[in-house]
Amino acid sequence: MTRIYTRSSPGRGARRPAGKGRPRISAPRLGFLRRPVLYLLLIAAAFGFAALFAVVLLPLLFNGILALLGVGVALLVPAVAVLVWRWQVLGKAALIRHHWRHLLGGASWFAGLLGVGALFRPATGGLWEVRWAEATLGGLLGQMVLGEPGWWGVARLTALFVAGTGIGVPQSGPWLAAAAARGVVGFWRLRLPQRGAGLVWRQIQEAKAALQDKPPVPPEQADEFVYWVEHMPSTSEPVSALEAPNQAVAASATVLLAEDEPLAPVHQSAWELPALDLFEKLVEAEPADQTQRAKQIEEALASYGVDAKVVQIHVGPAVTQFGIEPGWDRKFKDVKEREITGRVKLDKEGNPVVRTEEVSRTRVKVERITSLSNNLALALSAPSVRIEAPVPGKNVVGIEVPNISPSIVPMRSVIESPAFQRLKARSKVTLALGKGVAGDVVVADLAKMPHLLIAGATGSGKSVCLNAIVNCLLMHATPDEVRLLMVDPKRVELVPYNNVPHLLCPVMVDAEKVVGLLQFVIKEMDERYRKFAAAGVRNIDGYNRSPKVQERLPFWVLVIDELADLMMVAPYEVERSLCRLAQLARATGIHLVVATQRPSVDVVTGLIKANFPTRISFAVTSQIDSRTILDSAGAEKLLGRGDMLYMATDAAKPRRVQGTYVSDADVERIVEYWSSERFQHLRPPTFADEIQSAAAAASGDGVGEDDPLLEKARELADSAERVSTSFLQRRLRVGYPRAARLMETLRDEGYGELEGMDDRF
Repeated sequence: MTRIYTRSSPGRGARRPAGKGRPRISAPRLGFLRRPVLYLLLIAAAFGFAALFAVVLLPLLFNGILALLGVGVALLVPAVAVLVWRWQVLGKAALIRHHWRHLLGGASWFAGLLGVGALFRPATGGLWEVRWAEATLGGLLGQMVLGEPGWWGVARLTALFVAGTGIGVPQSGPWLAAAAARGVVGFWRLRLPQRGAGLVWRQIQEAKAALQDKPPVPPEQADEFVYWVEHMPSTSEPVSALEAPNQAVAASATVLLAEDEPLAPVHQSAWELPALDLFEKLVEAEPADQTQRAKQIEEALASYGVDAKVVQIHVGPAVTQFGIEPGWDRKFKDVKEREITGRVKLDKEGNPVVRTEEVSRTRVKVERITSLSNNLALALSAPSVRIEAPVPGKNVVGIEVPNISPSIVPMRSVIESPAFQRLKARSKVTLALGKGVAGDVVVADLAKMPHLLIAGATGSGKSVCLNAIVNCLLMHATPDEVRLLMVDPKRVELVPYNNVPHLLCPVMVDAEKVVGLLQFVIKEMDERYRKFAAAGVRNIDGYNRSPKVQERLPFWVLVIDELADLMMVAPYEVERSLCRLAQLARATGIHLVVATQRPSVDVVTGLIKANFPTRISFAVTSQIDSRTILDSAGAEKLLGRGDMLYMATDAAKPRRVQGTYVSDADVERIVEYWSSERFQHLRPPTFADEIQSAAAAASGDGVGEDDPLLEKARELADSAERVSTSFLQRRLRVGYPRAARLMETLRDEGYGELEGMDDRF
């Protein structure tokens, strides 16, 4: 058998015969030296090309890419790496087919980031041969994406980011929209724009005050100021903080250099508002510890079977409010324990073993707490206890207990509060009402009320509240902004304001002339509506902002101290005039503040209550009076001396407030300030003569041929069988003086010859 061998090595498991069939090795050849030489040449050429690329081509290429993309090069490198890796894994076709949304979204985001980088252009610095001042951080491509820096550029970038997100991650569209809406709502609730605007406005006002109050420049420092101004850069170029460290110094220097040049006139009001120093600065008492009273309340409620716990304590100027959280009303039953066999378990003495189980658990009813007001007052040794169930916006029942040592609320402390300053910046008729039971400041805008009705018994603080309202208007409004009309039949409360320039006429003390005053105000209201129609506006704010208006209209505030006296003189005329003003005068800037110490149904009628949604009730004598003014009980339990219930227009329940206090000395100082000689030449014209004429016409002194009711009286005399003064009063709805004057005129004209004509009441 012949064996054949090949040159290939045998397999791993093959068996090779010993000594036979070994392959022969051929002799070496000289050609093996060619490959190393070739390798060396290739390596040398590669190194040469790499050096050429690194020294010459790479800087040019990199500088071009850097100038084109800017800092976007740092984003381009990882993006290209990720694309190459995905290309190797999926392939080109699969990459485009499955990830085209991601590619488009990423390209949109990349362009947006380049545009953001184009917003920054450093003044100096650069990398290699690229100057960032010319190429920006976003490169030339970023400049093309951004366009002109401004609102349009920001809108483009926002659109790129939104489009990239919507295309790349379409599932996140609704979530992003909801998140953006929540962010906008949250940002608005923080009131950051309003606070920022208010802060900027206060900083501007403080800067103006600092410039106005700056002392004159000493002569020895004038040369330094003049030198600085001479070397001051042009106003068209920005001045850095190092070049102009003190703007007040620059302003002073400019004045020194421009003494020979005429200064531009400053357009500002010649009136100056009084300072807060006119109010006496009173120190409020520190609140006492109320922990012991809270324990007494819990023990008193527990003694009557009411499970409750004090969770809040709000200490106010005169009242402390304890927040009571109602507990649980549990019902139990006794259950006999049994063994496994069902037999009742017995103890050592042979009695059945009984356990107590809770059957039901419900919250304690609020009525059980409110019915214990008198018992709580007895337990706390308090004159009265008012229960507010529940406190608006909270899940507690408020028990208001008078403080042992009440404190007053100075007007100055309320005016200096941030809440009042914010509201004052928006309205010229801001009122400082007082502080709540928690010590928080309570302020209101008279323009939003739009009218105010005040009631309270004698000595409860009603007149002090009126003085506080008037003084608050005098402190923050000039006669060009707010004018006042006052009616004081008692002749003691509002008469001291007679010399104030805000008054349209002296304080009206004759109750019979008040009807004419109201008619004059109604005439002014109609005249303002005609002006609004001519200017094409809807209210006084639009009229004062209109460019067609040459002279701004001031607000009018009519203050009536005692409504009951007016209703006794002319009930129908006063009620009709007040209701018409309350219904229509809001848009014209005419507001009413009416007070009475007798809140009965014949004084505070249903029509007046319907047109005065904002009301303040001080302590009254009975629950009937409280329901008349507030439509609810509670005012009969007030403490007096400024303790009041404030019913706002948008409130569901009245709010307890301690009213601000203004002393007689404060009133005298403010009146003396406005009555000084420096304001005599600025006093606006008054309407005393017009108001007196209107009052005379309304009272009957001016009845004549031009009286509009004379013709109606003639028609009644022709149609009626019997005519009398009381008949004319009822049919024409006028007062007795005017009806008597009409009766005399009819007699003079010959109507007295008719049968049945008399002058009976």
